[in-house]
Amino acid sequence: MADRRVWFTVNAEHDTQPMRVYFRSVLHHYMKILDRAAAGDTSVAIVGGMHGDEPAGWRIVNQLADELPAYNADSDAGRIRLIIANEPAISAETRYTETDLNRAFPGDTESDAYEDRLAVELAESVAGADAVLAIHTSHSAPPPFAIYSDLTTSVRRTVAGMPVDYVLDASELRGTTFDSTVPHTVSIEVGRQGSEEAVDFGYKAVRAFLRAHGALTDQPPTFSETTIVKGLEEVPKGGGDPQVNYANFEEIPTGAVFASDDVYTHRVEESGLVPVLASEEGYENLFGLYGRITETLEPPADSPAVIDD
Repeated sequence: MADRRVWFTVNAEHDTQPMRVYFRSVLHHYMKILDRAAAGDTSVAIVGGMHGDEPAGWRIVNQLADELPAYNADSDAGRIRLIIANEPAISAETRYTETDLNRAFPGDTESDAYEDRLAVELAESVAGADAVLAIHTSHSAPPPFAIYSDLTTSVRRTVAGMPVDYVLDASELRGTTFDSTVPHTVSIEVGRQGSEEAVDFGYKAVRAFLRAHGALTDQPPTFSETTIVKGLEEVPKGGGDPQVNYANFEEIPTGAVFASDDVYTHRVEESGLVPVLASEEGYENLFGLYGRITETLEPPADSPAVIDD
């Protein structure tokens, strides 16, 4: 039986406005796309629910869908595309169903793994957007931070317009993530997985993102400098009892042990390294990343005059 691709319009229980649902008739898997009107003529996208065990993203998307005005495709108005990316994983309350969606880009339409095929559809759904933001949470400690792989003017505006002090330059890390393959995309780690604090901060950050790109005009955007941390390498985890000794962005002294378990003892032999996504339980095979603070990201030169010092 062929894998048919069908778009149709429904009304969800949480959503009084029509939404578009991508439905695979054979696999019965789908993602939600909810289009809303932007204040200006910009086209932006916000993605939540890429990982099914990170509820903050899809909760924020649903909240925005309830609040933002309806989109008229026949008008010249801009568009805010809201996406809940991986509903089967959300229903199962698991990170993914067959393979990690945020390690599957650019995707493969012929793959047997659902998320490999979904990656293609997700990338196509945001194609041409002026700015894209993907919402994530983790088991890592605060503070929240942003991630980019290609520092375009749009990405600079996104990062500087959100209330984060740090941004990870992931350009030399994996090339199979959403932000490494989709133009003008930033990911944001909004807080600890499953926490209300992550939802609250993420909602604030997403609205700041919309203001930064002129899609929301309820108040002026606020821009600020952001510390860039260059991602250097992943720190592997083995088995047994894991222990992490330093928090995100805390400089690790030369000779100190960043993390250890029954297989690895990661002793730092050079100065200036900081951990990113440091966690004992967040990833099956990783303690996180090593990074190095390199420079400061300045807001775009054409940003509005409101600057948060």
